[in-house]
Amino acid sequence: MRKLAPTLTLGLGITTFMFLFTYLPQVAVLVFTSGPLAALSTILLVLSESSTLTMVLSKTLLIEDSLIDTFDGTLIAQGETALVAKERQIKSGGAAGEAIARLGKLMGKPFAQFTPTALVRYFMYLPLNFVPVVGTVAFVVLQGRRYGPQAHARYFQLKGMSRLQREKHVEERQGAYARSVHLIGIL
Repeated sequence: MRKLAPTLTLGLGITTFMFLFTYLPQVAVLVFTSGPLAALSTILLVLSESSTLTMVLSKTLLIEDSLIDTFDGTLIAQGETALVAKERQIKSGGAAGEAIARLGKLMGKPFAQFTPTALVRYFMYLPLNFVPVVGTVAFVVLQGRRYGPQAHARYFQLKGMSRLQREKHVEERQGAYARSVHLIGIL
């Protein structure tokens, strides 16, 4: 809860900035490809851009430790204490409702940090939004292929999966990853 106010403030600030400085230039470009739907398409595009920036910055600067604790606490509550203990000290005792309180020192941070490559890839896919409907769907699917598996970085680390095992796991669940990222974006 202590991270909620800073994260909301960051998100509101980024969204306000994006609408003030990027909405008009983007709508001017989208008018040529989307016609009368340009205003709506641009609103969705700016919201998507703002969401991505907020996610990257808040995860990197504000909530990474909380995400790890939540993930590990959930695994402990589900009876996977031995799995979590591979990468973290676990305090004994406690009920399932106290799973996060049982978490001790973390031995390694699993989440991939923000990289310039991720930003370049995002901007490479961004022009897909110029194609009405189909382009936006393609953009969401491609983003889902990238960001969906990142949500399971901790799981992959705890399971000791190699790069090839992770790729196989993700390939088998590609549709689910794309759908979950799309649903998260809607929420």
